[in-house]
Amino acid sequence: MSVTSLGMPAVRPVHGQGNLHAQVAFPKAAKKELQNKQMRANIRHATHTIRAKRAGVVGEVPDWSELRDAGSAIKETVMAELPELLELFEANVTARGGVVHWARDADEANAIVTRLVQEQDTTDVIKVKSMATQEIGLDEHLSEHGITATETDLAELIVQLGRDKPSHILVPAIHKNREEIREIFSREMPGVTEELTSEPRVLAEAARQHLREKFLTSKVAISGANFGIADTGTLSVVESEGNGRMCLTLPETLITVMGIEKLLPTYQDLEVFFQLLPRSSTGERMNPYTSLWTGVTPGDGPKNFHVVLLDNGRSAVLADPQGRSALHCIRCSACLNVCPVYEHAGGHSYGSTYPGPIGAILSPQLTGITSEKNASLPYASSLCGACYQVCPVKINIPEILVHLRDEDIRTQHGQRADHAHPAPASKDPAVGGDDNWREEKSLTADEGRGGQDTAPQKGSLQELGSRARRAGRRIRGAVPSRGVPTQMDAMMKGASFVMSSGQRMSLAERGLPMGRVIAGRDRAIGWLPGMVGGWTAERDIPEPPKESFRNWWKKHEGETGERLERDGVTAASGTARTGAGPAEGHPASSVEVATPQGPHGESKAARTEETAAGTGQDAATPGAGADAVAGAYSAATGDPHEDNIAPRNGHAGRGNQDGEPA
Repeated sequence: MSVTSLGMPAVRPVHGQGNLHAQVAFPKAAKKELQNKQMRANIRHATHTIRAKRAGVVGEVPDWSELRDAGSAIKETVMAELPELLELFEANVTARGGVVHWARDADEANAIVTRLVQEQDTTDVIKVKSMATQEIGLDEHLSEHGITATETDLAELIVQLGRDKPSHILVPAIHKNREEIREIFSREMPGVTEELTSEPRVLAEAARQHLREKFLTSKVAISGANFGIADTGTLSVVESEGNGRMCLTLPETLITVMGIEKLLPTYQDLEVFFQLLPRSSTGERMNPYTSLWTGVTPGDGPKNFHVVLLDNGRSAVLADPQGRSALHCIRCSACLNVCPVYEHAGGHSYGSTYPGPIGAILSPQLTGITSEKNASLPYASSLCGACYQVCPVKINIPEILVHLRDEDIRTQHGQRADHAHPAPASKDPAVGGDDNWREEKSLTADEGRGGQDTAPQKGSLQELGSRARRAGRRIRGAVPSRGVPTQMDAMMKGASFVMSSGQRMSLAERGLPMGRVIAGRDRAIGWLPGMVGGWTAERDIPEPPKESFRNWWKKHEGETGERLERDGVTAASGTARTGAGPAEGHPASSVEVATPQGPHGESKAARTEETAAGTGQDAATPGAGADAVAGAYSAATGDPHEDNIAPRNGHAGRGNQDGEPA
């Protein structure tokens, strides 16, 4: 019997639109931002202050680790039951007088909000800080339709008046100092006199006077939401200035744009997140202003309430089991405040509404890793793991970064089937052109230190390398990329070939001193070809040693006994490894320590050996070799600090963040 396909279409999630697409790849953008010393100083001061406050208030909570576990577990439940929770939320909002709208992407969300504002016959709206509306570019869309949106959050107002872009999730104007803010207010804010100073109290008062009339006259307010409660239809906004409370209560119509991942199953779940969020974000024990509202209440607050549930690529993220935990984010920005890359490169380098470590994993997933500029973001990290350690919901950002790098490589080689519709091409002319971020990594060798372009001297190694790279790009442009290996492919294949054999590795180490030939008189390598030139474009590589450590050890291994004797420790033969003879090339040895007699006439070393024998182990087992020597020497001297080789927990491997052995 033959089988006939009915051709039933599969539901494929759509990738995100709006201010999620970087216009310039991260390496190029970061190189430019690194030259802004004032911005870097501002960010360093602010982030170090916030993270110091966070450390203080987190240290006060004895069950902080358990709170993180609870927050992570709740978010995992939300992701597993998201369709059912969304329907429950819609039903409860509707039952309490609200109206729920569903937006598949940024275009649909902008169209819905614009229509709702126009229905109220007004051209002015006020806004409370919202990452979702920044993501979809709502302010720009409203402006195109003759509607003016005024940001009421102080930092957002600074960015708006300065015609700038936010650079931090929590503190959008973190890259501005007080003098720069005073200049913006003097130039852009109506009614400001020349007497305005850079004192924070004076600047805040000027903003307050500017916004007060807006609060009292605007008929429509637009907000985001920190949390939505599925079983009651309640929404919540937490903030520090009070502007949110005014936006949520004074206007006749309230429109809330909320990402579908912001749901919590029950009202009780707020107990966990109202402890995690303020400590992780502003370093406070509780939020100064916490607003919760449910539907419409006659005579109290807005008469009309609308909720726009935004997807815009979130379904595509949810479809990836390894990357979906990025949706757990509660926008606390703790990861930005500890990230060394963000501290130096700043938020604008990421090119998206979401900067920093969370942006490096969220933006590429929302737009799809095939988005050329955003494909560079997973590489914007040192993988130090600091972001994972401070995340209140335990998002393993380094693990997802590695996963996305793998996805990017698979995409390059055509090994990855994309299960989502590609993001639309940007109409911005700045995005066009042949700006391949992978080329940036190799092009940096053609640029001088400090970001200043310099023409290489004719006939120099730099000039020859530049010509070779241009030829390589022409070849790649003429031949399908799948058939020509990249520089990274060649490097990884070569490393795999060498490191998979001890003999080949030994030969490679013997050839290491040849690098001294190109080091020059200053004993530093200042230029390398190809993509590795990105390293030498910013820093020198010290000349390699005259011989590898392994070769040096073969020559000096015999000196170990003499040094031990000088320290009062002698090496004697006779002790073998547990359950086996000595390994090939490693003579059996034990450690005998010349120490004072014990209370029963035996030495500490003898008692150590007897104890090891009684447990079925030999005295050299705990650390093997140098570790055993250090441990015995510690016992001989009675100084525990002498044993600085063996780990305190007795494990040879390095522990992970939870204190467990790797």
